[in-house]
Amino acid sequence: QVQLVESGGGLVQAGGSLRLSCAASGRSFSDYGMAWFRQAPGKEREFVAAVSWTGGHTYYADAAKGRFTISRDHATNTLYLQMNSLKTEDTAVYYCVAAPAETSWFKSDYWGQGTQVTVSS
Repeated sequence: QVQLVESGGGLVQAGGSLRLSCAASGRSFSDYGMAWFRQAPGKEREFVAAVSWTGGHTYYADAAKGRFTISRDHATNTLYLQMNSLKTEDTAVYYCVAAPAETSWFKSDYWGQGTQVTVSS
């Protein structure tokens, strides 16, 4: 069974940091791009950051640039999102996703179940 399982979410004060992890099992995603999305209550799911299958290219939403860092570890089949200088508007459920090249993230079969991040003022 192929699974993506996020962890590391929680409650943090504004200005604090969290590190999210996404552990993949059931198959290797070393040839897939991987990304983080988030969804706040009443809002659509939005892109946060992505990393290429090699790990050599990263992409960020404007809201994440300069504060978040995406990385992946092929040896452990794990995706990470280091989030610093958190703001209340970062409050959302964070999802990881894996997709092969030329495949839309939203059409991928590989989404995690999400982890809640709550940033208090």
